Amino acid sequence: MAALAVNLEEIHEPSVEDIDAARLAARQLANLNAGVSIKFSAEGKEAAEIDPITLPANIFRTIIKMLIEMGNGNAVAVVPVSAELTTQQAADLLNVSRPHLIKLLKEKEINYRMVGTHRKLLARDVLTYRDKTVYARRDALAEMVKLDEELGLTDDECVGERG
Repeated sequence: MAALAVNLEEIHEPSVEDIDAARLAARQLANLNAGVSIKFSAEGKEAAEIDPITLPANIFRTIIKMLIEMGNGNAVAVVPVSAELTTQQAADLLNVSRPHLIKLLKEKEINYRMVGTHRKLLARDVLTYRDKTVYARRDALAEMVKLDEELGLTDDECVGERG
């Protein structure tokens, strides 16, 4: 299995101008039907030399998701799911410490392989684990809300509302 170079250090937070442009583009593009292919054409002097570009629907939806994330002020990187990550890169992606990630690996929560003395993780496996934990958190929160309602612990007043 060939390792793909993934340099997460090259990712930078978007500027205020980038955020504003991404928000505007995401809003405008989201109005289009994301279930069909989209055709773009260039404008300007060289436009006559460039044929229109057709983006398949799945690529178009991915671009909109990237713009939404940038519009929320998040840095965005494209990482192939077959890319191999170091333990530090995987820990950064999961927003956990490297020692905590090593503990997860020892508990066989995430698959990895050894390359010499180094652990390598597929981005696909790290993202699958992340999704699994996100869903587990949402389920636990929903269960807590349900229990609060059953026990009458919910407050119907709006936060900040005074009586």
